[in-house]
Amino acid sequence: MSGPSFLAPANLLIHSLTVSGSDVREALAAAEVVPSKKLGQNFLTDPNTARWIVDQLEPGPEDCIVEVGPGTGSLSAALVGRVRRLLLIEYDRRLAEWLQKRYEGEETVEVIHADGARFDLRSLFKERPVKLLGNLPYSAGGAILRNFLKRPSPICRAVVMLQKEVIDRIVAVPRTKNYGVLSLRMQSEWINTPLKTIGPDVFYPRPAIDSTVLLSQPRGGDLPVYDARLFDELIRRGFAQRRKQLRKALPSEPSWPVVAETLGVAETARAEELSLENWVELCRRYDSHPLSEIPQCGDEIFDVVDEKDEVIGQERRKVVHEQDLLHRAIHAFIFNKRGEVFLQKRSRLKDTHPGVWDSSASGHLDSGEDYEDCAVRELEEEAGQREVDLRRVAVLPPTAETGWEFVHLFELRQKGPVRFPCSEVEAGLWLSPDEVNLWIERRPWDFASGFLACWRAWSAVR
Repeated sequence: MSGPSFLAPANLLIHSLTVSGSDVREALAAAEVVPSKKLGQNFLTDPNTARWIVDQLEPGPEDCIVEVGPGTGSLSAALVGRVRRLLLIEYDRRLAEWLQKRYEGEETVEVIHADGARFDLRSLFKERPVKLLGNLPYSAGGAILRNFLKRPSPICRAVVMLQKEVIDRIVAVPRTKNYGVLSLRMQSEWINTPLKTIGPDVFYPRPAIDSTVLLSQPRGGDLPVYDARLFDELIRRGFAQRRKQLRKALPSEPSWPVVAETLGVAETARAEELSLENWVELCRRYDSHPLSEIPQCGDEIFDVVDEKDEVIGQERRKVVHEQDLLHRAIHAFIFNKRGEVFLQKRSRLKDTHPGVWDSSASGHLDSGEDYEDCAVRELEEEAGQREVDLRRVAVLPPTAETGWEFVHLFELRQKGPVRFPCSEVEAGLWLSPDEVNLWIERRPWDFASGFLACWRAWSAVR
């Protein structure tokens, strides 16, 4: 995590407090803070509004709540004592120190002096369920949302307040002036619902504009799988000059007239004329990865082996898995120069362990293929790694945990950017081994069972 952390120890009778306008002014004076227009600081002063906003988050006793821009604690005061953990991320050092003193003695509260737009979210995956709350600063609200809600995100529900014009852009529809990159970024991953518009009177200092409270919830699986990084690149290119025809901003292959016909849009269409569904399909059409639409094939032929890993026949993938026949596979851990390992989140299209976290790359041996050749192939297909220097770490026997596979585990140093097919991998994370261990300890069900077996084997010889 970035920035110094202030931990607050054991139970203070502060969760019953409400924060009124006079309380806010007194707190700012005590912290020696004059609200900064440059930082977009407008502090909520109405306790009833604060309680209503917190209630929209639906906080529960098992939740970890991350509040960005807590200020003087108007929202925090309604949460202390109601949730498992409350993490307050405050950019203003003086307010961070004041909050630390305010919550001293409350062991469920942690105050971090950090920039919410750059806060490292990776440590939050082990804390789930995680919910995001914030009266976000006007100056950085969009960047904060981008940081916390881009894929992959540990957040399962978000309630934020921002200037109305930003929320209008988030929920905008095609062919309107507000529709653009922010709209598509948010709508592609989240269902966004404006809950209430709040006037300037409940803030200090009083802003010149209205604010809106927004609820964001994960989309689920209603859109086809797509490469999120390519999607972001294409929408940025498309809206860079929004009045020009879209064809001028797109790659040369495949042919735009062919893609336009597939989408059912005019060849002269501009970026703002395409719906979210159009943009997702456009992304899929321009995805050049050879496996972009092939998660697996039930008719693949695998070697079936005996207890000594000797080939005794061949069978189709589907039959091998249905009948728990012994077969062969590899797993590989890619490490970067910081010693972090790359984990992939399996696509929801996978026939086993969909949507959970797994090794950097893994896969079955084709009939007649050896383990090392399979590792080289899978690392190129699933992670874009070529000319790798493999080290065999362990050989795992077939068990229910490995899916009745003999597994050869390899490790290697990263060679170039990791690139994966969206049909097989939804997202990726680089994590330190210590962070992986903490995550596994707290939430082992987040991982494929074969990865857990491989991680134990790697840890035993590291």
